[in-house]
Amino acid sequence: MKRILIIDDEVNVALLLSKFLTRNGFDVVTASNGANGIESLKSGDYNLVLCDYRLEDTDGREMLRHIKTNYPKTGVIIITGYSDIKMAVELIKMGAYDYITKPLYPDEILNTINKAIETQYALLEADEEEIPVAVPQKAAAAAKSTGKKHLMGGEFVVGTSRASKELARQIDLVAPTGYSVIILGESGTGKEAVAKSIHVASPRANKPFIAMDCGSLTKELAASEFFGHEKGSFTGALYTKIGHFEMANGGTLFLDEVGNLSYDIQAALLRTVQERKVKRIGSTKEIDLDVRIIVATNENLQDGINKGRFREDLYHRFNEFAIYMPPLHERGHDIIALAEHFLHMANDELGRNVNRFSPEVVECFMNYRWPGNIRELKNIVRRATLLTEGEEVPLKALPLELSNYKMPVLETVGAYASVSHVAATATAVAAPPVEVKEIKHDLKNAALEAEYETILRVLREVNFNKTRAAEILKIDRKTLYNKMKAINMGK
Repeated sequence: MKRILIIDDEVNVALLLSKFLTRNGFDVVTASNGANGIESLKSGDYNLVLCDYRLEDTDGREMLRHIKTNYPKTGVIIITGYSDIKMAVELIKMGAYDYITKPLYPDEILNTINKAIETQYALLEADEEEIPVAVPQKAAAAAKSTGKKHLMGGEFVVGTSRASKELARQIDLVAPTGYSVIILGESGTGKEAVAKSIHVASPRANKPFIAMDCGSLTKELAASEFFGHEKGSFTGALYTKIGHFEMANGGTLFLDEVGNLSYDIQAALLRTVQERKVKRIGSTKEIDLDVRIIVATNENLQDGINKGRFREDLYHRFNEFAIYMPPLHERGHDIIALAEHFLHMANDELGRNVNRFSPEVVECFMNYRWPGNIRELKNIVRRATLLTEGEEVPLKALPLELSNYKMPVLETVGAYASVSHVAATATAVAAPPVEVKEIKHDLKNAALEAEYETILRVLREVNFNKTRAAEILKIDRKTLYNKMKAINMGK
């Protein structure tokens, strides 16, 4: 009977996999962490190991290295919850047969396992002869479709924080649909990586993903970039140009910083989105479109609508599903997971072997405000990797604005606490007591006092994590900020 070892610290995942594979004729053993997995490998021969990439005591990279060094005839499939194609292809180059991304689908798992075992049998029959094994079609296609020009700044990495899990849940929910999506969030939070993740997990995954930065478009060039033009259609049109809509036909068009588009271009976009047809400038021929549209902005489009800068009808065309990208400082220990991810990437890029951060660096990362969000974190990790001489990133490898950063304290302004910054992390300190302003007890002010007390209590319970507080209070984040401002409670 074919033997499989499952190494996964998520007990429910391991149990479900074990039951499913046992029903399909495999002898299955499970291990809850890397150390137990290594002990299990010593106790018997396995045809295949299914190993989660993120384990509580190690990661898939180290487990793969150990297995290939000590048990070269055992196949390895990596299970990952990350939409990280580069990492997956790297592990395949290191000797993994393939990777499976969460959520797990029974048919995909069984098919991949059977192919992996067939490949291992072929290697054994060759009696140690070196046989080149092709990269599985799924990995090759994914690697081909995921180039740096599409990622533009980093891959989406699922973290363990509540905000990250909710973000991953929404991606999984909307990806199989054809809904247009608005991604909202601060600059550098990874909006394009999320758009790419939605595309990769959708039925359009094998079709083009075209990214367009609307913030860099001039009014004169925008129409040509969107819709294309025919040769000679205007002065300077020396050749026929295919527009981004036509390039993305069948796939996904991602429009970044869509709030920067001029009102005229918005009107032309509305017509194209409504009719699903595009016409190049200077042409009379209409081209049918089948394009999914994902847009991103760090602006409040509702404010743009109120001020007459953004068309409300276009907004509702885009807003079939909205995703909010939490800023990095609200993602707790995801900061360290992301930093480790970028450290692996920097090692590959620079040919270094830096494998960890010093405790001082970890503390600094957790306390810093990260105004540039994930983009800033990636750049800082790359720089630190270059400056690090040993295996551990020291504090001196960080820029001065990080290493000298001090968390703003809670200061009392008048009768209210002004919260400059409280990081929602496991190391966050408890907020000091805040004096409640005395309010005259007429009906209006009594209600105001009750609202103040409720907001303050919830904020304290969640260490002043405003996103989580808004969820508990069942209001959106902007409304929470407005209410805090209205009752003189600092942001």
